[in-house]
Amino acid sequence: MSVLSFKTYCIENYAEYKNLSSSKVFENFVNSKLLNHLESDYEDLHGMGKEFLMDYFDKWFGEKKI
Repeated sequence: MSVLSFKTYCIENYAEYKNLSSSKVFENFVNSKLLNHLESDYEDLHGMGKEFLMDYFDKWFGEKKI
């Protein structure tokens, strides 16, 4: 999977997970520097499962999983 495809995958899946628009999630990823982080840590993150990534993003944004 390319870096661009991975970023798209993350944005689309997080948008679905949080019931938000993809454009809003993209904006949040950019503003929080998460989009840059996905690229710089691509090698470590792209092999992680979807559930792990959703939890990782929640933690990035300071949300706690209940």
